[in-house]
Amino acid sequence: MSKKQMKGIVLAGGTATRLFPLTATTSKQLLPVYDRQMVFYPLNVLVKAGIKDILVIVAPEHSGQFLNLLGSIFKNHGIHLYFEVQKVPRGLADAFIQGESFIDDGNVAMILGDNIFEDDLTSHIKNFSSGGVIFAKQVPDPERFGVVDFDAQGKALSIEEKPEKPKSNFCVTGAYIYDNRVVEIAKNLEPSIRGEIEITSINQKYLEMGELKVNTITGEWLDAGTYDSLLAAGNIVRDKEIYKNFDPLIDQAISEFNAELKAIAKKKLL
Repeated sequence: MSKKQMKGIVLAGGTATRLFPLTATTSKQLLPVYDRQMVFYPLNVLVKAGIKDILVIVAPEHSGQFLNLLGSIFKNHGIHLYFEVQKVPRGLADAFIQGESFIDDGNVAMILGDNIFEDDLTSHIKNFSSGGVIFAKQVPDPERFGVVDFDAQGKALSIEEKPEKPKSNFCVTGAYIYDNRVVEIAKNLEPSIRGEIEITSINQKYLEMGELKVNTITGEWLDAGTYDSLLAAGNIVRDKEIYKNFDPLIDQAISEFNAELKAIAKKKLL
């Protein structure tokens, strides 16, 4: 059986009210983290893994800004970016319903647009065959996240969304790999109390089927959703030189884009 194509999704919608007024004029994922916009970090995870087709899901009020930055940046590099406007945020799991025709009969790796990973996830994405794969990280405040409970052998027993009494201090990070059954699973989810269809419900479904693999990561995992975490993310990226871990293709594309913008700016001055 031939291996199915792996598609990529970057979820970059939402309103990011915790970052007002910074996000009153632009998307959170377009804010800078050290020397480039935040969205390039999740894009890098997918590009490094050899994914050529990537869907970027954006909010309507910022769709033009994403197009201005990303619309043609990879046109000479064999990476095809597609854009989908999410009018109403309905939860992370909605990305798979929005991206149904894009995913088609392929598998999919989704990264949240505000997540930065120091660990290289390439091998996990490239070696994926079926089921679901997620990544857990030890944190001091697990009650803020989806929490994974493991048995003595490191096998996942349960996943709970923002529990009052976490069974462990391992939380689910914003990188997910699924086979294409994820679309039908997402379509059949009941909304949570928050009125959203939760990614935790998808993970629980794969866990019930005995097809969820949970990998633990040890490097930095940054969720740049507050002033402090955004500032910390930039400092950590600089100090730990995470900005040097980019695929050369992305660095080249950004360099070309910058040169083009500078040339246009000079012509306007003449």
